[in-house]
Amino acid sequence: MPGTRLAQLNQCIIQCRKCPRLVAWREQVARDKRAAYCDQKYWGRPLPGFGAVRARLLLCGLAPAAHGGNRTGRIFTGDRSGDWLYAALHRAGFANQPTSVHRDDGLRLSDCYVTACVRCPPPGNRPTPQERDNCLPYLVEELRLLKRVRVIVCLGGFAWDGVLRALRTLGSVSARRPRFGHGAEAVVGAYQLLGSYHPSQQNTFTGRLTRQMLDAIMARARTLAAAADA
Repeated sequence: MPGTRLAQLNQCIIQCRKCPRLVAWREQVARDKRAAYCDQKYWGRPLPGFGAVRARLLLCGLAPAAHGGNRTGRIFTGDRSGDWLYAALHRAGFANQPTSVHRDDGLRLSDCYVTACVRCPPPGNRPTPQERDNCLPYLVEELRLLKRVRVIVCLGGFAWDGVLRALRTLGSVSARRPRFGHGAEAVVGAYQLLGSYHPSQQNTFTGRLTRQMLDAIMARARTLAAAADA
């Protein structure tokens, strides 16, 4: 069953120690907590994906935030990026609630799965090429197991590149390498890729990414996902 195999993959991800630098950093952050969270127990391990096993839409980001997912144990949870993302998913009908604060808060996703290229928080939010490549098989396997996924929203250029690498591994290629941009679209094999600026504070605080822009991406993703079954 896909759900069982996905659960097994997630356990493998959680136990991963392939990248010494990332292991040391995620554990240091979990030990030397931010003052605002000093009374909380940090997750401090790699993060699996989260969402519906029969999802037609997959969202892919760069990596967990040091004091977000690395603290809460769920991707895009407990930080400003997640606040923007899950609120947009709720407005588009993919989430049952607009907030994501910890992994036991009752959030459920419908027809949607959220993941990342790198599963541990990298120092300075910059994974090395080797760390990126070490994590790539996890994304590849997610795509193999999430058999109904036909639309992939890439949150940022790093995710766009990572998804293209994963699809290439699966044998899905396009005639020309599509370029990332907000609102960019590309057909790669059986998948429709959508590009979106990452909902990081540097984009949302500066107005580079607005609520209306993110909502438009989610609306387009819903339209494409529905068309995939037509």
